[in-house]
Amino acid sequence: MELEQTARRRLRTLRHARGWTLDDLAARAHLGASTISRIETGQRRLAVDQLVTLARALGVTVDELLADDDGDDVVIRPEPRGDGGALWMLSRHDDPSGRVVAKMRLPASTTAEPERGIHPGSDWFYVLTGTVRLVLGGREHAVSTGEAASFSTLTPHSMAGLGGPAEILTIFDRHGERAHLDGL
Repeated sequence: MELEQTARRRLRTLRHARGWTLDDLAARAHLGASTISRIETGQRRLAVDQLVTLARALGVTVDELLADDDGDDVVIRPEPRGDGGALWMLSRHDDPSGRVVAKMRLPASTTAEPERGIHPGSDWFYVLTGTVRLVLGGREHAVSTGEAASFSTLTPHSMAGLGGPAEILTIFDRHGERAHLDGL
């Protein structure tokens, strides 16, 4: 029962940290908002298949959803991406500021004309190693080691390594998290 209570608490905390309503999570998990509400409040048992579905919708592992935040595991491990990139989440999912801080390894650009995204908010990044090809609207920028960039994400944009992979430290709001991390 204690494990289920932890999962309920983490579910609600992770949902709130992302600024999501019950309807937002329900749409991502393909469950009813009332079902998620009853799970969070303990009026409904949490089934194993729902645990997997909810963890996936929140972008966490089942272990992370079940983990009690006792602070014992302080090591941040990279999440490898299929394209050769990687992600290190440096901020906690329940950070009340709504900001997301991450280290990212961007693979080298493989296309001459990369697909550009657009979403509300703003992004900031600092290049730790390599050079980032930043395409903003119709302009291309080379941002090298030790340099930073800040821009409105309402401008169509893309980022990739230039001439090889690049590693960046990035900060963005929840809109940026959904646009940049959910698609990785």
